[in-house]
Amino acid sequence: MTSVLPSTRLPCGNRVLDLARTHVMGILNITPDSFSDGGRFSQRDAAMRHAQAMVAAGATIIDVGGESTRPGARAVSPLEEMERVAPIVERIHRELDVIISVDTSTPAVMRETARLGAGLINDVRSLQRDGALDAAAATGLPVCLMHMLGEPGTMQDAPHYDNLVEDVTEFLAGRMAQCAAAGIAPERIILDPGFGFAKTLQHNLSLFKHMESLHALGRPLLVGVSRKSMIGMALNRPVGERLHGGLALAALAVAKGARILRVHDVAETVDVVRMIEAVESAE
Repeated sequence: MTSVLPSTRLPCGNRVLDLARTHVMGILNITPDSFSDGGRFSQRDAAMRHAQAMVAAGATIIDVGGESTRPGARAVSPLEEMERVAPIVERIHRELDVIISVDTSTPAVMRETARLGAGLINDVRSLQRDGALDAAAATGLPVCLMHMLGEPGTMQDAPHYDNLVEDVTEFLAGRMAQCAAAGIAPERIILDPGFGFAKTLQHNLSLFKHMESLHALGRPLLVGVSRKSMIGMALNRPVGERLHGGLALAALAVAKGARILRVHDVAETVDVVRMIEAVESAE
């Protein structure tokens, strides 16, 4: 697992993420309508117990989200998103030794959760909402930029690419340029290919196969495919039976140089990463 980064140290608020190795990011959806676990952790005590369990299982990052981005999900007001996310971010920061990522596109949520202890902004819209670039820049936190065409509600309406890998690369390069203009240095950026967002099954499989091409952008890659429909369609499995396919993709993502795996099944994915590390570190 050779590093693809000029520097492997990524400051995340009051913690540092060492990207010389692959990290597991545990998903904490504070939503009633996420595709896999909607409603399970919308109560704060349940959310906190789940965060604790994921840290105990080996997650080094917890990704807290208050707005579902599945196709057809209803819009959430900034106030509603803030009320869902801010209290749990504050509590995790106070009680757990873990980097907190906030899965948000909302400028006010970025600013407030940074104040409360978040260490990373993870935006599926790549800071394209009004005010998001300035808000992210003001926090001083690293940001994850994800590839997506359109909005979550319509992104799966016949997505088309002239050249899939080139188009994804050009989009992410363009967003990096916009970040630089807003004062967000390249060293603060993580990139997400956006599997499952504005992509057919064949798009997802092809992009995964050629993921190494994105290393040309010089930034660490975050891969999020846990329980997604690309696994369901490839294997003909419902959401609850996609673990094995997800672990296969996790192993393949590590082999292709991914530095963060965003997953629901933390313990199992940590085993995959640690086993690969054990082999790679052997004489």
